Amino acid sequence: MKKAVILLSGGLDSTTVCAVAKSQNRSILALTIDYQQRHRFELEAAKQIAKRFEVAEHIIFPINLRLFGGSSLTDDSIEVDQNVSFDQIGHSIPSSYVPARNMIFLSLAVAFAETRQTEEIWLGVNNVDYSGYPDCRPAFLHSFEKTAKLATKAGIEETSTFQIKTPLLSLSKGDIIKLGLSLGVDYSMTRTCYSLDENGFSCGKCESCQLRLAGFREAGVDDPVPYINDIETGMVNKRRIE
Repeated sequence: MKKAVILLSGGLDSTTVCAVAKSQNRSILALTIDYQQRHRFELEAAKQIAKRFEVAEHIIFPINLRLFGGSSLTDDSIEVDQNVSFDQIGHSIPSSYVPARNMIFLSLAVAFAETRQTEEIWLGVNNVDYSGYPDCRPAFLHSFEKTAKLATKAGIEETSTFQIKTPLLSLSKGDIIKLGLSLGVDYSMTRTCYSLDENGFSCGKCESCQLRLAGFREAGVDDPVPYINDIETGMVNKRRIE
């Protein structure tokens, strides 16, 4: 059974990637990055998802990106973008952009993969609904794959050819959800919101929530996670993008 390092955030996309890897008979080595993000409830979600998929190894790697700040996810003085017009999402880089986050995460994933003698690194980036993040583009991913081969002992000695696997790259959010459901993913375990409250309720207003809700709407199914608005209105499973 081939081993695969998967960057597992606890969100919808990375959980779907776990399901895809499992369906392709991969032994999953999950790497979750605790970068002191605002939405820390996702770390608990990642733990439960790792158990659900019976991963061979799950490492939660601590790194404090709050020391740099520069993002609404790592600096409490910066507000998370909310109520942005859905049509405008992806037209500019949002406040939730964490400087060089995917470059940092992928570097850690390559180090993990090299120590475990595996060449596959899977992540749930999505070029269709990438919400303006420059480090989710194919050009960056192809470039990083080359860098990994140049910057590692395994790459230089040609004992491993690192491969960045992005099975969701060209799918819409709705298609991702349909794929996950076909593989038995329980999306109630996942969290996507950038403004989660202490109980794990999603705000329904940030760009991440809007993209998630649009995906479930496209897939024709209800989003099973709790939203703050559900408490206020009692409109459980009747959420709509305004």
